[in-house]
Parts: sequence; C-alpha cells; structure tokens
Amino acid sequence: MINKLTENRFRILSGSMLKLLAIISMTIDHSAVILYPVIDAMRVPISIGGRAITLYWVMRKLGRLAFPIFCFLISEGYAHTGNKVRYGLRLLIFALVSELPFNLLHGNRWLDASGQNVFFTLFLGLILIHAYEAEVHQLLKFLAMAAVCTIAVVLKADYGLYGALLVLVIHLFRNAPCVQPLLAYPLLSGEIAACAAFVPIHLYNGKRGFIRTPFLKFSFYAFYPAHILVLYGIRYLLK
Repeated sequence: MINKLTENRFRILSGSMLKLLAIISMTIDHSAVILYPVIDAMRVPISIGGRAITLYWVMRKLGRLAFPIFCFLISEGYAHTGNKVRYGLRLLIFALVSELPFNLLHGNRWLDASGQNVFFTLFLGLILIHAYEAEVHQLLKFLAMAAVCTIAVVLKADYGLYGALLVLVIHLFRNAPCVQPLLAYPLLSGEIAACAAFVPIHLYNGKRGFIRTPFLKFSFYAFYPAHILVLYGIRYLLK
C-alpha cells in the first residue's frame, strides 16, 4: 500500500502535459532539420570522449522523445474515446492535410511520394489496436492485422511498420510500463534517446488535463502541419 502511494505521488503529468512535451520535442527536432543551415553555422561543438557534440546533434536527440509519447497518446485516446470511428477519421483527415507540409520537411518540395507523414503511422497503429481487440475469428483478426502492416510498408509512412507496431505494443502493455521500453527498444532501432520518452510516460497520472475544449483539441492536431510551414517561413526569411 505504501509503495502504491509513493508511486502515485510521482505520477504528476496529465495527458495534456504529455501532449505539450511531445510537441515541444517535435518542434525542436524539426527546427534542427529545417533550419539546419542556420543551426550548423551556429554550432559550438563540445567534445565528450573524443566525440563532437553539436547543437544539431543535441536537438535531434531531444526530438526523439516525441514519437513514443504520441504512440502512447494514441493508445490512451483509443481506450477513452467515446467514438472510435470519429477518432480514427480525425487522424486520417489530419494525415491528408499534413502531407504537403511533410513533403516540404523531407523532400523540400510540395509533391513527394517517397514517404508519408507520421499521422498515417499513428492512424495505422490505431487500426492495429482495433483489429487486435475486435471480437472476430482469430484468422480474420490475423488477416486484418497483416493487411494493416502491409499498408504501412507500402505507404512508407514515417517510422514505417515498426512505428505502427509500437502503438500496438504500448497498448498491449499499458499495465506493464516497465516492459514497454524493453519491447520498444528494437522497434525504435535501439535509439536510447527515444526510449527515454518512457520516463515521462511512466509519470502519467491518467488525467486529461487542460486540453478539453474542441478548439484546443483541434489546435493540438493542427500544430503538426502549421509548425512545419512556420519553420519554412523562418528559413525563407533567413536566406
């Protein structure tokens, strides 16, 4: 009982705080990518063990926190939403809306079929959860999940098949938080910085937090395409 009370005392982050942490991390990462010429010119390398630690490197590592947190939020959203179809459609709509800005981020052009944005990955992860929990014959369930995994590979969505599987793994082990980073490690290509995201995830207190109104919910989703366009605008002005 005492251990339970001690553990709960450290669960200080609401879902809204996790969302805020994720978008801050993502913005730092994308700032490093989009504003690389500026960041590179400003670098003051620090050597640790003979390895140069640059500002760009630090920003990219901080940016690794975002994706696992977003995956966790998808699991929480699925578990608590009152309308799973509407929740899925919202992700899909913003995946489509975000594609042009995403192409700018990775290909520096509006049209680029070489990959799709992370909203597609999160959407496919959500569908994987739904397929797994569907009360249907096991063979049908397996075929549905295999189809989703195939789509993830074909689409070349950000973080790919492993990203969609990470959403499912986090959901399956929602009640075993110590297991999550161990299983996430290979799915995240052994990226320790990304696995560090499970520290704030473990501090989640199960509360929604301040993001409650439709406007704030919309703003959270819209931030992804909007911040990419803003960063590109800054890059253009700094040329």
